[in-house]
Amino acid sequence: MELCINAKDAARAISVAPTEIKNNAILKIGERLHRERESIKSANERDLERARKSGLDRVLVERLRFGDSKIDGRIRSLRTIAELPDPIGQYDDFVQRPSGLRVGRMRIPLGVILMIYEARPHVTVNAAAFCIKSGNAVILKGGSEVLETNKILGKIITDALKEFDLPVNAVQVISTSDRSVVQELLKQNDYIDLVIPRGGEKLIQYVNETSRIPVIKHFKGVCHCYVEKSADVNTALDIVMDSKMLMPEVCNALETVLVQRTAAKEFLPVLKREADTVNLKLRGCKETRSIIDTDEATEEDWYTEYLDTILSVKVVENVDEAIDHIEKYGSGHTDTIVTENIKNADRFVSAVDSSVVLVNASTMYNDGEEIGLGAEIGISTEKLHARGPMGLKELTSYKFVIRGNGHCKKS
Repeated sequence: MELCINAKDAARAISVAPTEIKNNAILKIGERLHRERESIKSANERDLERARKSGLDRVLVERLRFGDSKIDGRIRSLRTIAELPDPIGQYDDFVQRPSGLRVGRMRIPLGVILMIYEARPHVTVNAAAFCIKSGNAVILKGGSEVLETNKILGKIITDALKEFDLPVNAVQVISTSDRSVVQELLKQNDYIDLVIPRGGEKLIQYVNETSRIPVIKHFKGVCHCYVEKSADVNTALDIVMDSKMLMPEVCNALETVLVQRTAAKEFLPVLKREADTVNLKLRGCKETRSIIDTDEATEEDWYTEYLDTILSVKVVENVDEAIDHIEKYGSGHTDTIVTENIKNADRFVSAVDSSVVLVNASTMYNDGEEIGLGAEIGISTEKLHARGPMGLKELTSYKFVIRGNGHCKKS
């Protein structure tokens, strides 16, 4: 495919682009977002209207929205990304061997990245900025739901690259709803170095099963909060509600709360009262339902990523039972504990095998901007190469550099 050949050529050029030029292009994207916001919002409204008419679920429609607050958020993120250190050409270490050779690992771009994603148009901006800064070319295939929005965002990005003499094919936004394009792209292992899918479980499974190219999966978020007996009730309630209700449609939103048995009679009624005030539906285990009035949680519920105002509740004996539950039903995404017991906090952190584990903090803090990455290109639930929020460094590899002084290896 021609766009893959173009991306490969662009990757060679942008891999050696000066940091200042890359930063200027990223900042220019932000300026153009501000200048063309009315056109962006108009395009987005057309996408939203088409989505509503097609019968798309209310929660998914909201994920398509790209209004003033989202545009302003992307502008802030672009400024942050421009200010971050450029990883390309940096050495992780440089040591001198007994032979006198100096050996180090230098950060290099991955090459060409293919991103396949659904819904959120802000991914288009984040991915473009991260790939420009990290010296990678990227092919962006967003969902057909935001075709109009992505078209205008793609033009803004291309114009910014052109203004600073960077290869315009370093960021290519595919503006077609033809699904066969994805199938063809996933065969292009001679040109594309990495695939990053973001979206629903079906999309990620399809990409993983179809691709001839290495895939970093940004899998579903069945996220947990364990409330221990030592936790302050109000603190625990705030963390649970923030984790669930701030943005219930995102992958790091809370889906199951686990409550220690000795805390259940105090905490669960408080949770129930708060849930009723915000129309949060609770689904509880048998013991939960003996304390508060909830719908019954089935076995399937413990595996479910609701992405909606629904929360599963289970009473457990202790931290070990909470860990066992997360091990069985969790997706390795984001899990948090609310406790004043340092020993149990450390036990939870050590034993829970997720990309991000928190102590006394909302799951909403699994976020690239919050942890200093500027934003994230996605949240990986993989273990190889990258895990958790992916920023600039996660879009690089390395090569060994060996510096000598006439060294020869003689037998």
